[in-house]
Amino acid sequence: MGPGQTVIREPSKKEIRLVIAASSAGTVFEWYDFFIYGTLAGLIGQAFFPAGNATLQMLLVWAGFAVGFGFRPLGAILFGYLGDRLGRKYTFLVTVTLMGIATAGVGLVPSAEAIGLAAPIIVILFRILQGLALGGEYGGATIYVSEHCPPERRGYFTSYIQASVVGGFVLSLAVVLLCRFAIPVEQFNDWGWRVPFLLSLVLLAISLWMRFKLNESPVFQAMKQERQISANPFLESFTYPGNKKRIFIALFGVTACLTTIFYSAFFSSLSFLKGPMRVEPTTAEILVGLSGIIAMSFYLLVGKWSDRVGRRKPIILGNILTLLTIFPAFWLLGGLANPGLVESARAAPVVVAGPDCSYDPFSDDQATRCGKLIEDLTDSGVPYSLEQSERLTLSAGAMPLALETYRWDDSAARRSQLEAALSDAGYDFSVQYPAPANMLGIVGVLLFFGVLSALTYGSVAALLAEMFPPRIRYSSMSIPYHIGAGYFGGFLPMIAGYIVAKTGDAYAGLWYTWVIVAVALAVGLWGLPSGPPRDFADHHD
Repeated sequence: MGPGQTVIREPSKKEIRLVIAASSAGTVFEWYDFFIYGTLAGLIGQAFFPAGNATLQMLLVWAGFAVGFGFRPLGAILFGYLGDRLGRKYTFLVTVTLMGIATAGVGLVPSAEAIGLAAPIIVILFRILQGLALGGEYGGATIYVSEHCPPERRGYFTSYIQASVVGGFVLSLAVVLLCRFAIPVEQFNDWGWRVPFLLSLVLLAISLWMRFKLNESPVFQAMKQERQISANPFLESFTYPGNKKRIFIALFGVTACLTTIFYSAFFSSLSFLKGPMRVEPTTAEILVGLSGIIAMSFYLLVGKWSDRVGRRKPIILGNILTLLTIFPAFWLLGGLANPGLVESARAAPVVVAGPDCSYDPFSDDQATRCGKLIEDLTDSGVPYSLEQSERLTLSAGAMPLALETYRWDDSAARRSQLEAALSDAGYDFSVQYPAPANMLGIVGVLLFFGVLSALTYGSVAALLAEMFPPRIRYSSMSIPYHIGAGYFGGFLPMIAGYIVAKTGDAYAGLWYTWVIVAVALAVGLWGLPSGPPRDFADHHD
């Protein structure tokens, strides 16, 4: 009897409902743990990554964010091996426990002011543990659900796991907002931001309670009974007939694009609103969180749709729409969030001219005066263009701005001077509270981003489960998923932030997303299976 042809116990409807509920809830909690770091990026930077350069501080925070993603592939290899050898259930019990402990640990680390360099080092170590845990969680949850549900409804049932990723992001926003309302601002900025991290211990207890009630996957039980367990799932993932090609397609045609689109849709939009667009943080979090709650239903609809039309069509459609609309959609978002800034940048564009205008976002102290000026513009979120000149000048439209009294050695004073001068040129640096009509427009754009993400993400759990043989499924799908999500998606905030800092264009970071999606579209058109969904045993060697 070949792989995929074992006699499999048929789970009851009640058991399937419990499996979906427990797996989805656990996934929400795990992604909450992972996303809370990004949601509180500004305060984490102040606590653990203090720097004189605000852009450098944020890049260091996003570097810590990326480190967690960077270790996801290692977690996928480790827990994929255990999942294919020892079982799906107990493997993701371990991952959720590791995630909860690591997240709570971040909330207990003393600040850099108290323990110096040890603070960021410890935080990064906890991020590594989170990355390892998440590397095993997604594969375990999706495979566990897919191996319980009937093939004709696999897309719909597994889409609950996909929607749960958004649920984790929304939960992180909701908890932060509740803490902001319950704790005075100064106390929240001082110590209250740690509460959402410590809450992960409560979520861990709930998740373990739910998952302990589950049975092992019927597919794994059948393979174990018939002695079809792989001796070395990692090695076999690269030696099983045709599997290297399937891993390549899963990595470059599916997972690379879905994570860049997801993070552009939710994280980049939130950072964009709170950063260069200067929308009041709580307002931005409410708008993004509300949009995320609504967008969760899109993933379920796409998963259900894929059960009829196949997994390929939604993904290809989502990639094409992203390439056509990602820039216009963000331009519209900026115009709705801060129309005054957009108009000022159009009517009085800022031009920096001078010799040696090199700018290093990773430097705490720029080497030249022109570099310091660019740093101040970047920190203030002001778009600019560069020109070569023998003398350093700054202008906003036709209005030259005086630099004779500029405080070159005091970054805070420099920024205040710069913003005062640009205010005279028509720039508004006040906190933005968009008008009600604009807020509706912002939600509309964010929901459109949710559609793009759902198209490229909603059916992926079912697709990956169907692409790989059961005996090495945990390893084979986890490896490309977490390389794609860990490197292409996880490094997006840092790389996009670097591009924005180097160019002075708040929208330039979107080119990273655009290029990754273009590659994914080409690979997907070439390699994704077309037609109605089919189980691995029905259409593979």
